[in-house]
Amino acid sequence: MELIDKKTIGKKLNGRLLLNKVLKYIFLLCTLVGLFVLATLLIDTIIDGWSYLTTDFFTNFSSSRPENAGIRGALIGTLWLMATTAPIAIILSVGTALYLEEYAPKNKLTDFIKINISNLAGVPSVVFGLLGLTLFVRMAGLGNSVLAAALTMSLMILPVIVVASQEAIRSVPSSIREASIGMGATKWQTITRIILPASLPGIITGIILALSRAIGETAPLVVIGIPTILLFTPTGVFDTFSALPMQIFSWVKMPNPEFQSITAAAILVLLFILFLMNSVAIYIRNKYSKRF
Repeated sequence: MELIDKKTIGKKLNGRLLLNKVLKYIFLLCTLVGLFVLATLLIDTIIDGWSYLTTDFFTNFSSSRPENAGIRGALIGTLWLMATTAPIAIILSVGTALYLEEYAPKNKLTDFIKINISNLAGVPSVVFGLLGLTLFVRMAGLGNSVLAAALTMSLMILPVIVVASQEAIRSVPSSIREASIGMGATKWQTITRIILPASLPGIITGIILALSRAIGETAPLVVIGIPTILLFTPTGVFDTFSALPMQIFSWVKMPNPEFQSITAAAILVLLFILFLMNSVAIYIRNKYSKRF
């Protein structure tokens, strides 16, 4: 007497294979829908804005006339913002992650702090804009300067980098730490020579993704009062500035249809900067991943 009914098993197996095939094509369809929408938006933006990517577009300031409008002030202001935001956010975030993972005692208070940092990563950007307006613009008296915006953006992306850095540091095998300490290295030597280099790909990836979010955010800049049109470039961190997201936000509201094409050109510049930043992250991750 057979204990296994081959017909019953065959029916169940065929049903499972059919369900697997159906779900496979459903998931593929979901992926293709997202890619189709993304490709459509990208192609439409390129068609509208490609012809406006001229030398004058990069060297002229914003203007009420479409033929004279450019992104010089917004582009330089964006570079100032990123150059100021990056060191502040990186130092604070990576330092926080190192303390929580390597030095902080394992107790309920530390767990509470980690949970709240993770929750902060999901807070809307406009809330950080209100915080920046209160702390840096009004209380600290920095006004709508590069430094005030950089501090606000740093607070916004700090939780993202902290979480990414924690995961990267946590992924380093404990055997490597123990081997370093066993060879006579101090805690700090182990961190700087073993843990940080090994976790660098993950940390860099988190930093670039966070900065990519910061460079495209408009809500915090609107809240702290960054001007949409500025006819000069900043020369220091205490100067007023404009940024590409604010310039795009200003042009897209213009009634002249030609400004829609200029907006598309500005979006292409912003996308190129984001693509460049993510390419750097991929390069660094691939380079250092081979070492460990």
